[in-house]
Parts: sequence; C-alpha cells; structure tokens
Amino acid sequence: MADFGIRFFLCNIFICIIIGFLIIVKRAFKNYLTSRMQFNLWFLLLGILAVPFVPFRPASFTQILALFGAWKNAASSNRETIAEGILNPNVSGAANQMNNFALSVSRETPSIIGLILCGIWLVGILAMILLVIKSVSRLNAMKRSALPLQNKTVRILYHNCLKEMRIKRKIPVYSTAFLKSPVIVGLFNPCIYLPLHLISDFHVHDEGHKGIPGGCFTAANMRYMLLHELQHYRYKDALAGFFMNFFGVLYWCNPCVWYALKEMRNEREVACDTSVLKLLDESDYENYGNTLINFAEKVSLTPFPFAAGISGSMKQLQQRIANISSYKKPSVFRKLKGFTAFVTISVILFGLAPMLSTYATEQNRYPWNIPSDKVSTIDLSAWFSGYEGSFVLYDLNGDTWNVYDMEHATLRTSPNSTYKIYDALFGLEEDVIAPDDSFMAWDGTNHPFEAWNGNQDLLSAMQSSVNWYFEEIDKQIGGAAIQDYVRKIGYGNEIVNASLSAYWLQGALKISPVEQVELLTALHNNQFDFAPENINAIKNSICLFSSEGKNFYGKTGTGRVDGQDVNGWFIGYIETAGNTYFFATNIQAAEDATGSKASEISLSILSHMGIWKQ
Repeated sequence: MADFGIRFFLCNIFICIIIGFLIIVKRAFKNYLTSRMQFNLWFLLLGILAVPFVPFRPASFTQILALFGAWKNAASSNRETIAEGILNPNVSGAANQMNNFALSVSRETPSIIGLILCGIWLVGILAMILLVIKSVSRLNAMKRSALPLQNKTVRILYHNCLKEMRIKRKIPVYSTAFLKSPVIVGLFNPCIYLPLHLISDFHVHDEGHKGIPGGCFTAANMRYMLLHELQHYRYKDALAGFFMNFFGVLYWCNPCVWYALKEMRNEREVACDTSVLKLLDESDYENYGNTLINFAEKVSLTPFPFAAGISGSMKQLQQRIANISSYKKPSVFRKLKGFTAFVTISVILFGLAPMLSTYATEQNRYPWNIPSDKVSTIDLSAWFSGYEGSFVLYDLNGDTWNVYDMEHATLRTSPNSTYKIYDALFGLEEDVIAPDDSFMAWDGTNHPFEAWNGNQDLLSAMQSSVNWYFEEIDKQIGGAAIQDYVRKIGYGNEIVNASLSAYWLQGALKISPVEQVELLTALHNNQFDFAPENINAIKNSICLFSSEGKNFYGKTGTGRVDGQDVNGWFIGYIETAGNTYFFATNIQAAEDATGSKASEISLSILSHMGIWKQ
C-alpha cells in the first residue's frame, strides 16, 4: 500500500499533464470537431484514469508497430543470419556461474510518506462515498415522492417526441416538486422527471410563438426539453454519468480531474443541444436558445450524481447558447477532418497510457495465455523439497511446455543476476562494450568476492556475475535507455524505477519463470532484431558446457536479503543435434534458496527427463 501511495501520487502528476494536453488539442481542433466528437474525446480520458488500477500495462502504439515488424521479419528468422559462434567453454568459469556471487540487500521497509499519502487518499474516498450515499438517498426520496405524469397534453407531446426520435422503449415520465429542471435518471430503467412548476406553468401556444407571457411554459418549450432528455437516453449518458462520478470519487484529490469532469458534463449538454438542433428546422434554433435564456433562473445544477438533464450553471448556459447561435449542420468535409483529428488525438493519448501503468501498477503475475493442449503439468515435488518454486521447460520442435507448479510458474519475482544476460545485450547494442572489445578496468575498490577484484571482460564478468561490471554498463547507457530496452523486449513487469545499482536485485523489476523461458527463446531466435554478432557474444558468455554436438547455456541468480538467500534462479537452454530445450527454475525459501541450489535441481530434473546427462 505504501508503494501504491507513491506511485499513485506520481500518476496524478502525469494525469494533470495529459489533461492539459487534451484541453489544448481540443481547442486547437475545435473548428473541425463536432460537439459530439468533442464530448467523446473525454471518454479517452476516462480510459486513461482507469489505467493505474488495471492489472496489466496497455501496449503502446510503438509496441504495436514493433509487433507488426516482428511478424514481417518472421520469415527471415535470424536462425539463418546468426552465425554459430565458436564456443569456448570454460569449465572453471561454468562452475563460477553456478556459485553464489550475490550481494545482500536490506528488506525494503514501507515508505512513511507512501503510507501517509495512501491513508489520506482512502479517507478522502470514504468521505466521497458518504456524500454519494447522501445524494443517492435524496434521489430515492425524490423518486418516492414523484407521481406519474397526469397532464394529457404533455403526455401526448412526449409520445410524439418518442416517435420523432424513433425510440420504441417506453420510458416512464413523472412529475415532482423537488426539481427545478427536467432530468433523466436510471442506468437500466431510465425515467424522466419533470418539475411540477413547469407543468403548472404549461400553456399551449403556437409552435412559432417566441414570447412567453406571464412566464408561461409553451408546448414548443416542453418539446425542446423532452427532446433534450431523450437525447441523453439515446446516447446512454447515464452510463457516462456513472463513470464520471466513479472517477470523481477515485480522484477526489486531483483538481485537474475535477475540472476535466466538469468540462465533460458541460460538453455532454452541448452535445445534446446539438443533437436536438439536428431534429429542428433552422427557424427553431432561436426558439430553442430562448428556452434556455427565458428559464435560466429556473434551471439549476441537479443535486443528484447519477442524473442527466438540461440544467447547468449560468456560465455553462451562456456557452451553450453561444453554441446554439453559431450552430450550422456540419458538411461531409468537416466530418472527415473531424474524424481524422479525433483518431490522431486518440492515438497520441493511447501511446501515453502505458506511462501511467508503469508508475501505478506492480504486476505480480504474468497473464499467460496459451492453448491448454500445448501445456503439460508434471509432478516434480520430490526435487523441490523444502522450497516453493517451479520448473518450466519448452520443447522448441514440439512447441510444447512442461510445467511444475503453474501458480509459481507465472508468479513474478526479482530476476537477480539472470537479468545480466539482457543487461549485457543492451550494453552491446549501445556500443558500451563490443563482442571483440568488452574490457573494463577494475578501479581498485575492494569487493566481497575475490573474482570481482580485477579487470573484467564480458566472459569473465558473466561467469563470475561481477556486479560492478554491469552497473558500469547501466551507468553509461542511462536509465531512460534501459527502460526503453526493457519495454522493447517485454522483460517481466517492465518496471525500472529504482537506482541503477539495485533495480534487478530484489527491487522493482520482476519476472516469472514462464517469461524467462519465452525471453530465452526470443533471444535464441533473435526476435528482438538485435545485431547478430551481439546475440552470439551473449551466447558465448553464458555457455557452460559443450561436447559431442550438445551445447548447454545457463545463468544463475541469487537473491540475498538481510544476509539470507531467499530467491534462487537457474535459467538456460540446451542445444542438441535435433532439438533445443529452454528451461527456467526458481526456488524460494526463508534461507538457502540459491542459484547454485536451483542449478542442482535443474540438472537433476533434466537428467531424469533424458535431456541432459550429468
């Protein structure tokens, strides 16, 4: 909850920026967008407001383009373009990679600031819910006091409006003394409520009559208001009202969101006005505007949260009247330009949405969607005695999976040193290191492992899991570029928001065993479209054994918290003459859950399955 408080606070800052952007572009394209399109743009904002609470991160526009690009290049798979590098297995190096070169980190304590922010937010939500309950109670009291519409003339007029709008559903109409302006209420069972004072003032006049002597309410005025309420029904504005109030509660502390929701309500009425004008003759436009003007004092904001009506503040009514006076039916060309502008704005906002998910959601489980006929569950509990965890194996030729403990197989946890495979790849792509020149000089700092105290290259750094080597790569690449690469390859939850020396050590970045296997498969086939020589350099750096046409690649990782080894990884793949097998093993416990232990379990299982003989 503490982390959520911080992330949600950061999320609200980005939302304010997005709202500002949306308001600016709406004004810039005002002459091209119809009133209905301007109102519909706000639904994009409602979608964005939902992003921080969804359990997955939406794909950005660039990621979709990248996906299409990957499909396009699938035919020319890099299996053909990647040269088989000369494998130089180093037995002692392989042993080092299976040892426990892991630094201990302190278990994170909840942020006091995060807890305070989260507490304030929850208290505010509770207060808002109480206000909504109070308003709903008043609405229900109004419903109970309302009576079915008795005025025959108004009833006939109402049925004519239903026919005019081709609405076949029978929507009940009631009269009540507790309203100043008409409203339509109800998400599933809509009802229209008319103020009693409008019905009592109602007098039948000619349709073209512009004056309203003695404050009387004419048939023309009543028709306009009924058409307006029915437009709310036609466009399901009750549903929009529900979401506006829902997000108003969730974002009670964000004034930008409240301003945006107020503008959305106003533009909802403008859109309804425009929809009514489409039904009228041009000679009636002035009369419709006069209805708002002459009854402005009687029309007020509805006190009910889930009602839609013709009401509004004086300033809003002035804006609506100005819109009515300048209204002209849009031409086909204007509609086309408006549609183009709408799509452009939608794409831009869609591309911004993943930013919010990065800061506001921590995705702890991988939503793995795979046909059940491709997955077999296997019982390997005998090998996991004393540990929680999973084993995942993918058969490339058969395109089949074997999984032990599906729950843990899709559960995300810190990658620890297994992430160094991809960190090194990013360094190669950014030319921080090169396949033929990966040397880094030791700065003399004394490290807890003797293997770390010396000059390094990619092979030695990977074999001894030298933290400072990869931290230097990260430092030269920069946090923004690392985040871009992590998103490009889809690494786990794709969260890189901690310090560059800790984000893969029991930090924010998390990945599941299934995703580890999927990424190894993509790495092997170079589905990332990286330089083939860089892929080969990574393969050589994680080669553990090579003999008699079989190649074994792997990397361990150990998560050490407060001096205890709590998270052990061993991931890799085995190339044989006729097939390739990809695997990932993860174990977790209060202690002794190491990468070397995970490798022991993996080798025993692979030997038992006849894939690799120890």
